[in-house]
Amino acid sequence: MPAVRIDHLVTSGTFSLDGGTWDVDNNVWIIGDDTEAIVIDAAHDAQAIARALGHRALRAIVCTHAHDDHVGAAPELADLTGAPIMLHPDDDALWKQTHPDRTPDDSLTHGQQLTVADTELTVLHTPGHTPGAVCLHLPALGAVFTGDTLFQGGPGATGRSFSDFPTIIGSIRDQLLTLPPETVVHTGHGASTTIDAEAPHLQEWIDRGH
Repeated sequence: MPAVRIDHLVTSGTFSLDGGTWDVDNNVWIIGDDTEAIVIDAAHDAQAIARALGHRALRAIVCTHAHDDHVGAAPELADLTGAPIMLHPDDDALWKQTHPDRTPDDSLTHGQQLTVADTELTVLHTPGHTPGAVCLHLPALGAVFTGDTLFQGGPGATGRSFSDFPTIIGSIRDQLLTLPPETVVHTGHGASTTIDAEAPHLQEWIDRGH
């Protein structure tokens, strides 16, 4: 069995876009071993994430997308740890709304392999919730980290700027429903689920999306 493990914490704050602001709880996922880790979505509270990391070296801060609730703490966490911030370039415009004076350090691309604790994660570009949304597939642990692309019960929201419903449905159909059915789906908000559990419900969404 791989030494890599998944740690999880929930941070709280706000999400603002299109003139509205909402209170939100975000999932922060930490993948690694006792020596090193990566963080998926540095949300709200850099100090809490740093405490959860402990003495582990942070290799990267991976952003599933650039909504402010998912990237708000990324620069501070980068400054605390020296880790690079990674974002798909199609979300640069959204990123600049939150951090106009700081740019991400590295770009994410579809099919890219990220390695931590001798274990690979594959970047899946899954636009729709935002243009640069990505998911991270971790085959060694049978998991995928979907940000706000797929939740328990359906796809992420597409009613605000930079989002598109047919696009997210295509991403879920082509990139996520093709994963092994037992794959555990770790989401950006709320409870985890599995590809198998979501597949029956998603067919209705697919039919609506095209």
